[in-house]
Amino acid sequence: MNIYSLASPLLFQFDAESVHDFTLKSLKTAERLGALKLYPVPPVCQPRQVMGITFPNAVGLAAGLDKNAAVIDGMAALGFGFIEVGTVTPRAQPGNPKPRLFRVQEAQGIVNRFGFNNLGVDNLIENVKAAKYKGVLGINIGKNFDTPNEHAVDDYLICMRKVYAYASYITVNISSPNTKNLRALQEKEALSNLLATLKQEQLKLADVHGRYVPVALKIAPDLELEQVNEIADLLMAHKIDAVIATNTTLSREAVQGLKNADETGGLSGAPVREKSTLVIQQLSKRLQGALPIIGVGGILSGADAVEKVAAGASLVQVYSGLIYEGPKLVHDICKTLG
Repeated sequence: MNIYSLASPLLFQFDAESVHDFTLKSLKTAERLGALKLYPVPPVCQPRQVMGITFPNAVGLAAGLDKNAAVIDGMAALGFGFIEVGTVTPRAQPGNPKPRLFRVQEAQGIVNRFGFNNLGVDNLIENVKAAKYKGVLGINIGKNFDTPNEHAVDDYLICMRKVYAYASYITVNISSPNTKNLRALQEKEALSNLLATLKQEQLKLADVHGRYVPVALKIAPDLELEQVNEIADLLMAHKIDAVIATNTTLSREAVQGLKNADETGGLSGAPVREKSTLVIQQLSKRLQGALPIIGVGGILSGADAVEKVAAGASLVQVYSGLIYEGPKLVHDICKTLG
């Protein structure tokens, strides 16, 4: 039995967001004191070449856990092959009122309605610059809650320009259910316009910086097959570098009647696993290898990660799985994937 499995029943007695904040602070303190050097190093895994980047292993930290890039070095010590920070917005914003994070413990699920709470893109950049981490870093960008959708592209452009020099890749988040109307940006015309503008800016920035930084799009699991196909076609048409599938779900089919299941927000963890895998399968069939898929959603074991890869994912990311399984999950997935 590992230390986390002993500690988690106690941690789960407390408010979920308070434990989240405590865990991040503890990780930061442990890293500063050098205690994380005692943590077992994951097994050596086969590196992956994805988006023109060499990933030491296929297991990444999903966006949302370290929104402000405050604990990059601590997360790196857990053995991730890559780390994605954010979602970050141009201006700092508090997010939705608390409480806004809930465990659906019986189903190993999490409901959150954070609403892109973060300290703004300038703060994130300062934290990235201060980190010792030199590995693969994704920076996930979004729009401020009070920016109307017709001006959303301006927020994404601001963030892209500011983070470009510090990111290994940039993720465009249009799929959080917790910012009003954000998911409307996944609709065909709006998405085509957004991707065209961001692609043009990416190429300009590549010239300015002398370095091409790939751009990925993060999509929702709550899409019909026709929508998935439309998105896949647009990704190929605009030469986007990768797609991340998927964000959290609004569906409650898998958790009906359970404690906290009716809380408003996006549901992640084990209950989203099947929906996420289905979207990956649909994307993979449509894309036919034209661009890579990063699989995320309900990965709580090595077997779950294998399922995502079998569906068509080149890499995987975890977040909610860490809450239920602890840091050993990174080790287990790495060992299983090889």
